[in-house]
Amino acid sequence: MSFFSGMIIGMSIGIGMIVAYARYQNLRSSRRSKLAYTVAAFARMTVEDSRKLLPAEFYPSWVVFSQSQKVTWLNLQLEKIWPYVDEAASEVIRSSVEPILEQYRPAILSSLKFSKLTLGTVAPQFTGISILEEGGEPGSVTMEMEMQWDGNPNIVLDINTRVGVALPIQVKNIAFTGVFRLIFKPLVEEFPGFGAISYSLRQKKKLDFTLKVIGGELSAIPGISDAIEETIRDAIEDSIMWPVRKIVAIVPGDYSDLEVKPVGTLEVKLVQAKELTNKDVIGKSDPFAVLFVRPLRDRMKTSKTIDNQLNPVWNEHFEFPVEDPLTQHLTIRIFDDEGVQAAELIGCAQVALRQLEPGKVKDVWLKLVKDLEIQRDTKNRGRVHLELLYCPYGTKSRSKSAFSPDIELDKGIKAGTNEANDNAPTISTSQKAVSTRGVLTVIVVAAENLPVVDLMGKADPFVVLKMKKSDKKVKTKVIYENLNPVWNQTFDFLIEDALHDMLIAEVWDHDTFGKEKIGSCLMTLTRVVSEGQVQESFPLDGAKSGKLVLHLKWKPQI
Repeated sequence: MSFFSGMIIGMSIGIGMIVAYARYQNLRSSRRSKLAYTVAAFARMTVEDSRKLLPAEFYPSWVVFSQSQKVTWLNLQLEKIWPYVDEAASEVIRSSVEPILEQYRPAILSSLKFSKLTLGTVAPQFTGISILEEGGEPGSVTMEMEMQWDGNPNIVLDINTRVGVALPIQVKNIAFTGVFRLIFKPLVEEFPGFGAISYSLRQKKKLDFTLKVIGGELSAIPGISDAIEETIRDAIEDSIMWPVRKIVAIVPGDYSDLEVKPVGTLEVKLVQAKELTNKDVIGKSDPFAVLFVRPLRDRMKTSKTIDNQLNPVWNEHFEFPVEDPLTQHLTIRIFDDEGVQAAELIGCAQVALRQLEPGKVKDVWLKLVKDLEIQRDTKNRGRVHLELLYCPYGTKSRSKSAFSPDIELDKGIKAGTNEANDNAPTISTSQKAVSTRGVLTVIVVAAENLPVVDLMGKADPFVVLKMKKSDKKVKTKVIYENLNPVWNQTFDFLIEDALHDMLIAEVWDHDTFGKEKIGSCLMTLTRVVSEGQVQESFPLDGAKSGKLVLHLKWKPQI
């Protein structure tokens, strides 16, 4: 009897608990719905709505609404603490920048150190503050602050030259405008809510300064001024310019994961340029290109010089480590080689790495401009043709690429890129790029909208195909009296080095007593090697109109 009584009591208690739990869950769900509705209502609130709920007199003096009031308050506080900031910052600059100055010290100097370093009595002025809602790192708060400084620092560099001359050089008339990025990460539960602060110079809008020898003239030693100025700019770029970041620990812990590390490799093929501005009085320009992701001397790449040519073809390959593909850019500058004189800039261009799809080749034509910042120049300076491939580390596989034959994904990190060799993942041999020896099949499909070249109002076109590095040349049959000819003829080429070879296709008009060139197109083999086959319409250079339709196939051979 006691057994049945206990069972009934137990079942009653169990059912009661189930009912109670169900009611609790319903109540909890109702509370969640109300809370979600309240949060959504607060999210829709404007500043004016919040002022109606809580008037300004109830806020502390440092809590303000407008952007200008925030900046004004911050500048007032900075002026108050500037003497202490000056002392601390001067010591940090001395300890962190001096080794980098030594690293980039030009060969003409035997030593380069600070003898005096104070930032003066004039505090910087913040002109804008913003919190990044998008593009920030997960689990962090990212703030950007625009700052300008026309200070009165006392900075003296003691330099010693190889010829035994000692010079105290003063850095004067510093004018700086830039945007600093502060990253509060990681967010923690203990005060003040974050474990460390990372800071860096996100954008350098302006940096001007002059160098003066104390008690002498800097021009007494030719080239010394330019060498020191370049060294200072390199030191700034390598010590604080984004994506490099300085880390200040607030809560004790290991924050090595916040340090800048390469996360991938950018492969660039500099193909050609067209219609470059002629900078020479006699003859034509002798163009060469300088490419970089970060403007450091050991990371900048220079192409060969093409003499006397306004439509140069380079077909050269370069690699760059990438630290932050969301914010970094590839910059290219085209110069005219002036021999012993300084090279003259023809034009420059830039492409954002965030525009690239990882593992996929992007073919781009960039318009050259005089200045990347102002861009008020409307003069035609020419165009440059690039092929770009961004390869992140840690991917399970790598797309086939004619950029780097038989090279592993992480091989692009070489000496001078800090800890990249230790952090980049290793790639198995099965993930190596495809060999660039193989058979290229070219199907000449058709041509479209060819210009009229015959007196009778049409043309008799045929196509000549040839590889840039070999002597093999083939041609199609002639299609008489047709401006939209269809050939559908197939040709095979044995390619030994697809990385450096190019296909040249020329469209000619056949005449009884000769032939006349209508136009041509030049193409690398990058895409066909990467994708296996490509069919595309190529515009004809040198023709008023017209396109050539080609179908390319690639069969690798080991």
